[in-house]
Amino acid sequence: MNPTTAALKLPSCLRSSEGHPVPLLGVSLSGEVLGGAARLVVRQRYRNEERKPIEAIYTFPLPSDATIAGFAMECAGRRLEGEVKEREEAFLAYDEAVATGHGAALLDEERPNVFTASVGNLLPGEETVVEVAFVQALRVDDGALRLMIPTLVAPRYIPGAPRGDRTAHGAAAPTDLVPDADRISPEIARVDYGISLDVVFDLGRDVAIESPSHALAVRREAGYRQRVSFRSDEAALDRDIVLLAAGAPGVQAGVVCDRRPGQEGTFAITVVPDLFDGRRAPARRDVVFVVDVSGSMQGESIEQAKRALRLCLRHLAEGDRFGVIAFSSDFQALSPALVPFTQGTLERADGFVAGLEADGGTEMMQPLVAAVEMLDDAGRDRVIVLLTDGQVGNEAAIVDRVVGLGEGVRVYTFGIGTNVSDLLVYELARRTEGAAEFIHPGERIDEKVTAQFARSTAARVAGIEARFEGVDAGELAPTEPPALVDGEPWVLYGRYGAPGMGRLHLRGKLRGEAFHCEVPVELAAEASRPALPALWAGARVRELEASERALSGKRAEAMRKRIVNLAVRHGVASRHASFVVIERRTGDRRVHGQPEARPVPVSAPAGWGMSGQRRAGRGVTTMGVVSRAGSIGAAPMSIGAAPRALRAAMAPGGGSKGASPVAFSPPQPAGVVGRIVARLRGADAEPATGAAPMAPASPAPQAWSTGAAASSADTLATGGPAASQRWPEAGPASAPAPGGAPGGPMSPAGGVGRMFEEQRASGLWERGEATDRGRLTSTALCLSACHEQGVDSAHPVYGAQVAKAIEALCALATSLLQGGGADDEVAAALAAAYLVASGRRLRARIQEAAASATSEAVRALAGELGDAGALKRRVEALRGA
Repeated sequence: MNPTTAALKLPSCLRSSEGHPVPLLGVSLSGEVLGGAARLVVRQRYRNEERKPIEAIYTFPLPSDATIAGFAMECAGRRLEGEVKEREEAFLAYDEAVATGHGAALLDEERPNVFTASVGNLLPGEETVVEVAFVQALRVDDGALRLMIPTLVAPRYIPGAPRGDRTAHGAAAPTDLVPDADRISPEIARVDYGISLDVVFDLGRDVAIESPSHALAVRREAGYRQRVSFRSDEAALDRDIVLLAAGAPGVQAGVVCDRRPGQEGTFAITVVPDLFDGRRAPARRDVVFVVDVSGSMQGESIEQAKRALRLCLRHLAEGDRFGVIAFSSDFQALSPALVPFTQGTLERADGFVAGLEADGGTEMMQPLVAAVEMLDDAGRDRVIVLLTDGQVGNEAAIVDRVVGLGEGVRVYTFGIGTNVSDLLVYELARRTEGAAEFIHPGERIDEKVTAQFARSTAARVAGIEARFEGVDAGELAPTEPPALVDGEPWVLYGRYGAPGMGRLHLRGKLRGEAFHCEVPVELAAEASRPALPALWAGARVRELEASERALSGKRAEAMRKRIVNLAVRHGVASRHASFVVIERRTGDRRVHGQPEARPVPVSAPAGWGMSGQRRAGRGVTTMGVVSRAGSIGAAPMSIGAAPRALRAAMAPGGGSKGASPVAFSPPQPAGVVGRIVARLRGADAEPATGAAPMAPASPAPQAWSTGAAASSADTLATGGPAASQRWPEAGPASAPAPGGAPGGPMSPAGGVGRMFEEQRASGLWERGEATDRGRLTSTALCLSACHEQGVDSAHPVYGAQVAKAIEALCALATSLLQGGGADDEVAAALAAAYLVASGRRLRARIQEAAASATSEAVRALAGELGDAGALKRRVEALRGA
């Protein structure tokens, strides 16, 4: 073997399914977090291990609310900065450079959270680094700033029939419902490249940095700066990176600036309002869910809308009132008036939702008017949640009527499907101070619904007026300040000419009472925050893009040009503008001929098995990717739309030459989860793998886990009954994917998902005789199962239900302690609650419950709340009882 051949021979794990070496060597994430936003840089390191030039193509995720603010390429000892061009112009420049032998890189937005980097004419043996800089507003998780960075484009279900030509190299083919399927479906394989982390937090105050997803090393530097990295050199690109920065309670505010002497400056003001008042009962809510069941919603749209409704219902609390209206050519309601949220009305609503079918026209005006008329108590928080594909011709009239009738009523809209009316969805939300969300085929619906519904029912200061005193600020973004929402960063960007000191006055209404917040503002004469101009420009671009969706014809085209001009002028990307960078080459570095494309495979999500085994005698790869309960499109999948590995496995020979078909098996519910649910449903033992479906304790509808959403696709994948209808024995549960892998134990079809379907309207669980001690024990066991599966009160899907259970358990524990007895059970239950309470408010609630006790067992617990091992031992004792 000659040295050249030896150097090119790589382990099979570093090769794609086509047998080519993977050109991506590794990824790094670095940057800084300031105020309520972060400026981060993703560096992708490529190396060509082949004998000829290639084109590397890597499809990767970024946060959907991020703004791309920079693109660069380093090769042959040079760093080349990219520039923003109109999307088609950028592609033509890239294509021309590659075709004529030069080096080039292109960054395209496929979807708001999916991007493709193309690196053309990588020379043999040469390394190239591509750098993507982006800015992102931070979210808040129970008083802590939350930074979440996705690391891979996970497999998704692709509905529809194959249609259209391929324009990219994805595993899935375009369909009539997902025409860009080949642009959002990178090949899944075992990969050795990973990601490193180096992020500085500088928030102007002392904060505690932690992560529920990765082990961290935190190093304190000058002032309030803290440098965060992984405890190991790098981590796998198989799960979201979640970083939490917890600060002091109360209204938190900060001002940061960027300005050179004599030039115009940019500022960002961040306020994180703490509107929680433990002395006051939470505001009672009136919520009407309005769901479109017209003929255009047939198929996956109606099934997803029904699942979303069931999820929202379970986030209501006793004391809330609600209604459900379904409409097509006419409309029907669960009840002519709002009903109180109880276990009985929850079961009635489940039955009503399960019976919904899509058919008829789309008469939306009257059901929305009826929903507004139901919300007749101005003293309560009033919300409409609309789920629709928005295919109506009288959008403007509907919006005007609802806004005119429903003063003080907020509308939160979910546009479901591929042909949603932007005008209807955005305008209803904008003009009622609600919010809009679009859910496309292939996207998970549960996280979007949960986050949006939690936001809709949080304490808020409405009608915000922002007035500066003592300083001259202009070109604000957003131009109309949004509401202050409890625990959610409120950020205002702007420009200024002269430095100075002053104040920002924020006024509005909180629970009908006047609210005033005063924020000190210092606009610096000289400051260096290079991210700020990009943050400001990105906010302006997003605001213009939102306006563009409500326009058509010449006005839409004019707005598109305005967006492109702003993006080009300030160096930020949008869906209409891409980054491109070109390396002009001469001599031996110039390439002759077109390079071959080398798509980069990505890892499977954490917790998804990769066995490569096929079912004997059937030639079908076991592939959990096929059916993803809780995702749009979880309907029977056509073979033509199946991922490449599945199609290859079904073909004679079971796979492509030189590469074994790769299989994916979602993790099964942990054994403890199965046993707990079996106990809740009255069974004595947990059935083994492949056992007959377990009958539910009551005839509650099974919209989460049965029907076309699971059965056909699972039968196709496994050759047996739908996985969502049986209780398999667990495999190892030592490393579940944070937040849960789709289709796994934390999906609606998985073990924890089923367990939450057994949760009562009170927030507790119960089995057997309905006693307080029985409810306490059942709830504690369920919370301990959540802890084992990585589900806590910050979980994107089940977090609100976990929090609801903790609050109810604390109230029950206090009652039992006052009545005497059950001390050991109460201590163990509070220990289980503390293990899944991620925020200071919930932990304070548990500490308060423990402090109210006089018993020795519970007093001892108060000293163990910081000791996870001791808490787990208490829970284990309860489980063994």
